[in-house]
Amino acid sequence: MENPLLLFPQLNISASKDKSYYKVTKARVKEEPNKASKPGVSPEEAMKWGESFDKLLSQKDGLDAFTKFLKTEFSEENIEFWIACEDYKKSKTTNELFPKAKTIYETFIRKDAPKEVNLDFKTKEVTSQNIEQPIITTFDAAQNTVYRLMEQDSYPRFLRSDLYLNLVKGRNPARPTLRRRSRSFTVNDFQGVRPDFTIWH
Repeated sequence: MENPLLLFPQLNISASKDKSYYKVTKARVKEEPNKASKPGVSPEEAMKWGESFDKLLSQKDGLDAFTKFLKTEFSEENIEFWIACEDYKKSKTTNELFPKAKTIYETFIRKDAPKEVNLDFKTKEVTSQNIEQPIITTFDAAQNTVYRLMEQDSYPRFLRSDLYLNLVKGRNPARPTLRRRSRSFTVNDFQGVRPDFTIWH
């Protein structure tokens, strides 16, 4: 299996932050080449992240803060999968799709994958079938499912977390305390949610 850090170096927290790995839908984040990160996030900027989950992910600092929060809950595989899917959809040729699709599947989708994400049986089955002949939309259903899980479960907890509240108050957040992985939800809890794939366009 390909090393996922070679195909998706954005999953390596030590990777340079001045690369365009964190460009997401609806926003282009401009990086300063010689600065790993800004001195701090303004309270006004942090407040905007509370307007919607999409707005949080569209900002690099917001994406970074949310990723740090998920690490404290030992569920960072969700956002790493989402980022990998975003990168996958930027592939220019069919030759790029196959190795990336295989790596995503082996890392996040297959049973007992090292960073297996929580998908319902039908979505996992459809995604597994799509791997045979990968196209740009191969992971759309799985990505949408993981997005909704984060939006409806992790995002509200992030907005209540000390990490976020300190940013809103203009404080320099201390190192967050690790907590046990949350098992308070499963994908089945959101079976009634109608997928909206328009968020990816």
